Amino acid sequence: MSSSQPASIAARRAWVDGAFGPATVRIEDGRIAAVDAFDPGADVVLPDAHVLLPGLVDSHVHLDEPGRTEWEGFATGTAAAAAGGVTTVLDMPLNSLPVTTTPDALAVKRAAAAGKLAVDVGYWGGAVPENLGSLGALDAAGVVGFKCFLSPSGIPEFGHLDAAQLEAALAEIAALGGILIVHAEDPAHLHGDGALGEHYAAFLASRPPQSEREAIRAVIDASRRTRARAHIVHVSDASSLEDVRAAKAEGVPLTIETCPHYLTLTAEQVPDGDGWFKCCPPIRDAANQDLLWQGVLDGTVDAIVSDHSPATAELKGASDFGEAWGGIAGLQTGFAAVWTEARRRGVPLERLLPLFTTGPARIGGLGGGGRLAAGEPAHVVAFDPDAAWIVDVRALQYRNKVSPWNGRTLRGLVRTTWVHGAVAWDGERVVARVGRELLADTEVLR
Repeated sequence: MSSSQPASIAARRAWVDGAFGPATVRIEDGRIAAVDAFDPGADVVLPDAHVLLPGLVDSHVHLDEPGRTEWEGFATGTAAAAAGGVTTVLDMPLNSLPVTTTPDALAVKRAAAAGKLAVDVGYWGGAVPENLGSLGALDAAGVVGFKCFLSPSGIPEFGHLDAAQLEAALAEIAALGGILIVHAEDPAHLHGDGALGEHYAAFLASRPPQSEREAIRAVIDASRRTRARAHIVHVSDASSLEDVRAAKAEGVPLTIETCPHYLTLTAEQVPDGDGWFKCCPPIRDAANQDLLWQGVLDGTVDAIVSDHSPATAELKGASDFGEAWGGIAGLQTGFAAVWTEARRRGVPLERLLPLFTTGPARIGGLGGGGRLAAGEPAHVVAFDPDAAWIVDVRALQYRNKVSPWNGRTLRGLVRTTWVHGAVAWDGERVVARVGRELLADTEVLR
């Protein structure tokens, strides 16, 4: 059996059923046939320093194709995913053109993805004022759920919902048995449109924590009334976590995510005039970050995902924080960045893994995804948790070589990524593009 498509992979430390232990993953026809005792004669045997992980799941990625392929694209974006140990991504309905708000637009996006996927890709649909009342057609076309904004998205083609429209969207999605994922910032508390200057403090003040808190409370209230599943994307404000904890305790069907940039970067570290660090909601201060980590460790946070939102170097490189494009490129570096900070805080790898695997898989409706278990797709990663490396944007797989972690030393390196049992990333390059589409009416999303 070729090492590029092995029938068995063994490790002294494999992440199985929530713990590390010796195991062998047996593969048949691109799926895990069995997970059994460690076999030193397996086709691939990992060095003792490496761990065997299920492929990571990232439920929040902007691949930007078609229409803004110069920002990223399926080929480069899924290559970056494979290099970062991510074997499944869920693509956002913007910033592509057309935005994914109709079945026809989804068909255009699917055609653009053909032949380019290094990892598996599913699609979020958009909930915008123009398509409320007709979300069922997009649901039937195979999207995994719906995304909305409560404040301007930055893209004119993708409008935001007001309070009444949010309620209507949730009611409609509840009837479909779906989920609405929400960019939660209240526009009533946002200010400073246009030029803000080079000082990061001015941008931070323009998007205060109150905007997130009020928007999250509005989602909680509407989810409570409609009983619809709601998910808050990219939570940056730790003061909102108390409302989330109370809602979950009450039984409101709510989940939340945060992102590597909020857990590893702080406002105090952001250089003035450096648009690479701009995102919405913004990177906040170190005290806030400590509280976010508490939310990670106590189970309030359900997933850590990249919100990979790239743009051209020209758009990201604007020195005025009001004019630079807001989005972080973090798909390839996110897991290593969070693991590096977790090590510093004394947090073991075991505590992080559910947030990068089964947590985002559940949000996206991916069944048992993110596990090394019989019947699952053979998405497997060899990870060296102790390896140190320096982020060099020139070596990243992104179309635009931009990263706020550039020059940082990170711990944890993906040595090999297998997708459907075949080597997709060999530690240096993409070897094969065997990724598949994940449509919600297929067996994959059982």
